[in-house]
Amino acid sequence: MTQDAASGLDERVPGRRWTVRLNAASRGSAAVRISCSRPACAEQRLPSAAAGRAAAIAHLRAHLRAAPAPRAGAYCACRAEGCHTHLPDTGRHARAETWRCGGPVVLAVITDREGRWWHAMECCSRCAAATPGAKTVATSQAPGPQTTDHPAPATTATGAGTPQFSDRQAVAGTGLPAPRLAPAQRRPPQVKIAQRVVPHNLRPVALRDELIELGDLFRAYQQRTEPDLALLADLHERKARAFTTWAEVSGIVSLRLEARRAEQAATAARFQHQQRTGGIGDSDEPAVSRLLTMPTQGDHARSVLAYVADHSPLPGPEARLLVLMLALRTAHTGTGNLVGQDLTALGLTDPEDLVEKLTGCGWLTLPGTADDLLASRPENPTPITVPSLVPHEDKASPFTFGKKMRAKLSGWAQKVISDKKLRKAKATADTRLLALTLATQTDASGILGQGGQGIALNALTAWVPVDSGELQHLVDQLTQADWLTDTALTDAQLTGQLTERVLPLTCPLRA
Repeated sequence: MTQDAASGLDERVPGRRWTVRLNAASRGSAAVRISCSRPACAEQRLPSAAAGRAAAIAHLRAHLRAAPAPRAGAYCACRAEGCHTHLPDTGRHARAETWRCGGPVVLAVITDREGRWWHAMECCSRCAAATPGAKTVATSQAPGPQTTDHPAPATTATGAGTPQFSDRQAVAGTGLPAPRLAPAQRRPPQVKIAQRVVPHNLRPVALRDELIELGDLFRAYQQRTEPDLALLADLHERKARAFTTWAEVSGIVSLRLEARRAEQAATAARFQHQQRTGGIGDSDEPAVSRLLTMPTQGDHARSVLAYVADHSPLPGPEARLLVLMLALRTAHTGTGNLVGQDLTALGLTDPEDLVEKLTGCGWLTLPGTADDLLASRPENPTPITVPSLVPHEDKASPFTFGKKMRAKLSGWAQKVISDKKLRKAKATADTRLLALTLATQTDASGILGQGGQGIALNALTAWVPVDSGELQHLVDQLTQADWLTDTALTDAQLTGQLTERVLPLTCPLRA
């Protein structure tokens, strides 16, 4: 390198760089603080991470607007910090040649994926392109600086003022520089929805615009401090339609599956909204906070009732209620724990006799006797097994829900049969079984039957095995216990409505 070239490099200035950071203000608090490496910037404090992130981005943009254009004579700021492109690679796949800076000097911005810091720096365009996540916000108008790794080649006979178009050697014997490579075209920024990249050439354009807008709307919804289930349901419905169209124009099967999941999410969000508002839309009436909040939870509860109705080993409503509660305790693995209080709370006439009959026919397995089970206490529960519910390699469980769902359903059923007014009225087992069944057969406002049309009598007696003549007595007991109101029992169906008091225990039918 000539002395003039060396002195020229010495005169170059380091690239500017500064960082804006977002950190927690204190432990146990949602507040955050914003700090900037520029000495004139004071620290800011914001009440939440979302507000802090917005303020940090605004602060960085203000710096970028106020900053002068990138200086052509600056060398890479990332080189001063030892970036991966400038560090020597000594690994197995080391680069065959030393990294060469090149191109005009640019002002680039890098941020981490979690949105905790933003770093702005002056560097060459090659380093900016090689840095993951870097975005160029300004470019100098003058050609970029030469590097010490590959100094400018000596001038040829064409004259000392001949321009050099690249740092490649001149073509041998011609005295001409090597042809310049065409610059790589800058890719358009990626836009995503549901972790899928929306192709920039997707047609029709209206579909692409809809997907981009939906992605922005979903991200904005995630920043909300309060949920809006009606809005969320609308977004999922729009997503389902857009993904269905996307699947049709692209032929990608997984997009149809995504559209189906969006439809299910829209139904679930709409159902939750109806539950919270009592099915009255924008009414000012108080929302119903149900114990089972999701439509699928109600579906699972009805599936257990239907299974027990078809597979109960003993006849009669008392046996049906006991089998139902034991099935809910053991539904996931076929095993569970039970204490004596769980049985005495069912209102059974002779719980010990029923347990002995269930163990005698092989439906239930206990480590001891029925008397031992009734005497067990919460600190020493009795393990029970229902062999027909134990999954095997060649036999799957009859239920599709998992461990957490099983516990939620069992807790819900226990709440229903242990209702304070049912206990005070000393309701019998068949009355409690009817209450449990009716809780699964209402609409969102508590009216019995699909669409409030009532429950067919033959279906009701299949779930609650009593004569139709006895059913009126059970309905009267539930009316006196403030469970039912406006009831009418005919030879064909039961109509009526569950009282507002027990609406939290209902799991409405899907519309």
